[in-house]
Amino acid sequence: MKFLAFLSSMPLESDQILSRLKYVRSAVIAGKTVYKGKLQGIDVILLNSGIGKVNAAHSATCIVERFPVKGIINIGVGGAYPGSGLDIGDIAVASKEIYGDDGVVTSNGWESLKKIGIPLVRTGNRKYFNEFPIHKKLPSRLIKTARWDFKIISGNFLTVSATTGTHKRAVELEKRFNAVCENMEGAAIAHVCAIYKIPMLEIRGISNMAGVRDKRKWNLKLASENCRKVALKAITYSP
Repeated sequence: MKFLAFLSSMPLESDQILSRLKYVRSAVIAGKTVYKGKLQGIDVILLNSGIGKVNAAHSATCIVERFPVKGIINIGVGGAYPGSGLDIGDIAVASKEIYGDDGVVTSNGWESLKKIGIPLVRTGNRKYFNEFPIHKKLPSRLIKTARWDFKIISGNFLTVSATTGTHKRAVELEKRFNAVCENMEGAAIAHVCAIYKIPMLEIRGISNMAGVRDKRKWNLKLASENCRKVALKAITYSP
């Protein structure tokens, strides 16, 4: 038996998936509750990692080391960059994940880890610095084979330690990385998946526009609900 693992940072992002699990069992690993069950006939693990890169990487490593995992789907909410064409409630599916603030700050500005020259991961002849791959076929299948009552696009995701609080910064990051969506966990999970050679998919419901810190303009509930709809479809195409 191999499991498809769902990772989200907060219960708000995954409770609707958990409520659909059948034959649920739970275990505690390193203080975190792992749920096991069946979802649409598929053996599933679900875990809330907590926010941030370290929590995400720790959680991904825990489940991969403890259980036979065939793939990881990272679900949650995220902030859309101004030029992405996304609105609140829309869905972004990652085409790749990028660490947005790991690197070197020089007199000419920020540069990636390639400036240091030491990769984060080596697998065979391949070196990974700031960018990590996402399962290539799944994003296009999700977008092409289902009709949604919201927009769904695929693009680069940016993982940051400090969320973007100004429009100016949002425009800067969007331009630098050609990114559509910002989050705090995805690249760390993709990093772990690259180490273990496990396929990953990341789906984010847009809860806010990056750079807008007025929570009255956010909609976490709608973003989570629409993300759940796409995630349930995604398991049809899971590894």
